[in-house]
Amino acid sequence: MSDMWVDPADDPRTSGNPKGEKATLREYLANYRLTLEMKCGGLDAEQLARRSVPPSTMSLLGLVRHMAKVEHSWFQRVLQGRTDQPRLFSRDDDRDADFNDAVADPAVVEEAFATWKAEIAAADQWLDALDEDDLGREVPLGDGTVSVRDVLVHMIEEYARHAGHADLLRECVDGRIGQ
Repeated sequence: MSDMWVDPADDPRTSGNPKGEKATLREYLANYRLTLEMKCGGLDAEQLARRSVPPSTMSLLGLVRHMAKVEHSWFQRVLQGRTDQPRLFSRDDDRDADFNDAVADPAVVEEAFATWKAEIAAADQWLDALDEDDLGREVPLGDGTVSVRDVLVHMIEEYARHAGHADLLRECVDGRIGQ
């Protein structure tokens, strides 16, 4: 068996030549989301929650919880202005609860993946309705504003950074390496 996830010819990530800026941003975002999912594939609760690089609390499960939180924060709270919604996987007494509460419990794993998938679906639904001309639209952020485009680029960057972490975490779990 190869130590790669899939044969490169069977890689489900797309590498087309999307037409337009919105389509390009969406393809990169979708591919990085799929990359994180692939890196978690086939692992049990203990393996997903394993903190492979002590003293870090980072784990693959923590990354899934973190990205659910990030998707929700940017797409729901910032881009749609739904600041009344509670933050996901957060506690007032622990700003890193998304990682610290990522424990080897199948119910925690199920909740994390279900929440992450629901946040992706909600974000994609919002993106489906977004006109390409609105990529430059500014939305409130703190004391200033941020463009929709900047948020989408930030989301791609966030996933890309954490895909590198996931590569190392997965390799520590079972030796599989990234593609």
